Amino acid sequence: MAINFDRALSVHAQALELRSRRTEILAANLANVDTPNYLARDMDFKATLASFQGQNTPLQATHAVHFPARGHDPGELLYRKPTQMAIDGNTVEEEQEKAAFSDNALRYQASLRFLGSRVQGLLSAIRGE
Repeated sequence: MAINFDRALSVHAQALELRSRRTEILAANLANVDTPNYLARDMDFKATLASFQGQNTPLQATHAVHFPARGHDPGELLYRKPTQMAIDGNTVEEEQEKAAFSDNALRYQASLRFLGSRVQGLLSAIRGE
C-alpha cells in the first residue's frame, strides 16, 4: 500500500504556508505603524484554509434572475477596521498588531510541531517500527 504524502501532510503544510504569509502581512503592518494613511491589512485565515481543503464552496445561482453573491475571495487581503484611527489616517494599532503577530507565531510553531510529528510517524511506519 502506497503512502500518499500530500494527503498525510496536507492540512499542516497548508496551514504552515498560510501562517508564513500572514506573518509577512502582519510584519508589514508593524513596519508601517508611523506611515501616514497606511491601511492595516490582514487575511481571513480560517476561510482561506477551508478553501484550500475544498470545504468552502462558493454560493451558486440556481436561477438566471438571482443576484450574484458578494463576498471576498479566500486568501484575499482585507483591510482591518481600527477601533480608533490615527489623526494621520493610519489604521495600524501597534499593540493589536503585536498581539496578532505573537499569536500567529505561536500557531506557526504548533503547525511545525504537528508537521514534524507527522513526518516522524510516517518514517516509523516506513521503517516498520
